[in-house]
Order: sequence, then C-alpha cells, then structure tokens
Amino acid sequence: MRYTIETHDLTKRFAIQKGFADFLRHPFRKDEMSAVYDVNLNVKSGELFGILGPNGAGKTTLIKMLCTLILPSVGTAHVNGYDISKNGGNVRRSIGFVTSDERSFYWRLTGRHNLRFFAALHNYYSDDAEERIDELLSLVGMEDRGDDKFLSYSAGMKQRMAIARGLLNDPAVLFMDEPTRTLDPGAAQNVRTFVKEHITGDGGKTVFLSTHHLPEAEELCDRIAIINEGRIVVVGTLDELKAGLDKPDPGLGDVFMHYTGKEFERGTAPNHGYQGRKGMMGGGRHGGMRF
Repeated sequence: MRYTIETHDLTKRFAIQKGFADFLRHPFRKDEMSAVYDVNLNVKSGELFGILGPNGAGKTTLIKMLCTLILPSVGTAHVNGYDISKNGGNVRRSIGFVTSDERSFYWRLTGRHNLRFFAALHNYYSDDAEERIDELLSLVGMEDRGDDKFLSYSAGMKQRMAIARGLLNDPAVLFMDEPTRTLDPGAAQNVRTFVKEHITGDGGKTVFLSTHHLPEAEELCDRIAIINEGRIVVVGTLDELKAGLDKPDPGLGDVFMHYTGKEFERGTAPNHGYQGRKGMMGGGRHGGMRF
C-alpha cells in the first residue's frame, strides 16, 4: 500500500431546506450546497498531515467522510486500503478519532469506566481491556485521576481522555479535528508535543490533523493542505509552500493570503459555513501528557 489515505474527487453536498414560498414556486427543484468539492489527497504512512483552513472551510466534513461518519456524494477514498463507502467497518476498526468538542463521554462515570465502555465497543474485554486502559491512562498522564468522575475533569483532562479513547484500538491512523481549540495555550502546547513525540514519533502512527491555528500547523505538520470554501487550493511541505511566494521570509499566513486572497488571522470563515458555494444540481449553492 503506497498511501495510508487516498482520496479521488471526494465531494459532499447537503440539501438546502426550502422555505414554503420557494417550495411552491419550485416544488421539484433540488437545491444543494457543496461543503467539500473535488478533494484529491495522498497521505503517506507515518506522516503528520495537516489540513488548514478557517472555520466553515470544510475540514470537519472531510474528516467525517474519511472516518465513515457520513458518506460522500461523489468520489471515493481509501483509508488503510479500505474503501470508505464499501468497507466502512474495516475503516473504523483501523482508525481513531479525536475532536475538541467532546460530548460522547458519560460525565457521571469515572474516566476508567468510560474507557471500559468504549473498549467493549472495540471488543476488548476483561484482562485485555484493563491492561490496555492502564497503559493508556499512564501514557496520557491520567493514572492518578482515572477513577475520578469525568465531570470533575478540567478541559485539558477531558482532552487527554479523548486522546486515550482514540488510541484504544491501537489505530494505524488517528484523525484529530482541531484537538486544541478549547484549551489554554499551555495545555495546547503540551498536546502538540505529545502528538509529535509519542503518537507519530514513538508510535509511528499516521495523523490527519485539522486546524485553523497557523502556528500549530507550522510546528507539527510534515505537509499541509490549505482548504478554502470546500476546495483544496495547495498542498506541500512548509518550505514548498513558502517557496511559491515571491516575498522575503514569508510565513504561513502569507501563504494562505497568496492562495486564497484572504487574511487568515482576521477570520475568513463566512457567516454560514457554506455560503457562496454552488452545488451542481438544480441551481443550488455550489511520555505522559500534562495539560
């Protein structure tokens, strides 16, 4: 297998809810908005690959397709050699998923009990589950708090548990959707260090990281793809991206400005996540972690 992740013209469209008057005027017209459009990416094994873009650019939609949480409208993708549409179960067994907006833990249970529950979903039971849970609690620096209720954890502790859960099945690929968004600067830096040193470094795993934080992408990523309004506009290493600019000592913000025409730092996300994108049908819109 040459690449761990491959996408071919991957596209996702969502139906636009019609108002009553519009429905009466055009009852059979199907209006759609394109959240992700014609994405072609190749990610190598062991690579820390970043997808960079403002809020509403399509990062989360792309990750949800690759994790088989939603199906593409057009195009295909393979993760660990499995087709995301035809072999969804195999894809899910070989990946982990970490988000910043963690709502799936049971807050009245302890961290350990939560991990036991999620381990059972991966068919880990009894001694195997306990051994794996102990290993992960130690890895993320929660061995002393694993028996406390989840609701007592700080934001940083909750994120540690989210990462532990994402690693329960020892995945070949870990998808991380803006994992530091809700953390303070010190906790966020510790997450970045942990990802680089332990997940891709010691663990040798492939990480697909979405972020809208420029310094995070610069610090972590082997290669970066910039997505804007659902389309990938450029892919490359940081040096390759900077080399495309006729400017002395450019930064990643300059790269973003060059390829999108927008000032990233000032917030380039539109008021609606898919505003201005035209659909194709019916005239619609086209070592211990401490934090």
